[in-house]
Amino acid sequence: MADIHIEEFFRDTAIILVQLYNAFPRKTTLFVEDIAGPDEPDEFGLHSRRHMACFGTMLWLADEGHLRYETTISQDAIDQAVLTQDTFTRLSAAAPLDRLPGAITEELNQSDQIPPAVRADHATSIHLFRKALKSGHSTRIADTVQGILFHDAASS
Repeated sequence: MADIHIEEFFRDTAIILVQLYNAFPRKTTLFVEDIAGPDEPDEFGLHSRRHMACFGTMLWLADEGHLRYETTISQDAIDQAVLTQDTFTRLSAAAPLDRLPGAITEELNQSDQIPPAVRADHATSIHLFRKALKSGHSTRIADTVQGILFHDAASS
């Protein structure tokens, strides 16, 4: 994937959703710096492009119905954020393996040696998000986000 800002968008999306899932059903504050890293505003008080892209991802996810929040804290955070029911359900459910690349599904199929309950947990969308983030591979993160979160848009 050549567009760095799109790779960052997918990474930010995965981190935001994992953080909200980990706090669910509590409302929480999402800080841009916790996702995109530290930022020093310039001499005019303007944040970096990276910081603003992450903040924009938060707002976009809300606009698209993946999360709700009560207010922004300047351009530094969204306050009282929580996943919507649809996104919580999607993340909790078994991942749509037919929409994910073969490398991801092969790993799940190779887990025959683990107990069925653990295997079922490893097949959930949220587990695949966490695993993709842990891998650090931008292509894997993008494939996972697209396959799980945006698969409806791709099929229309």
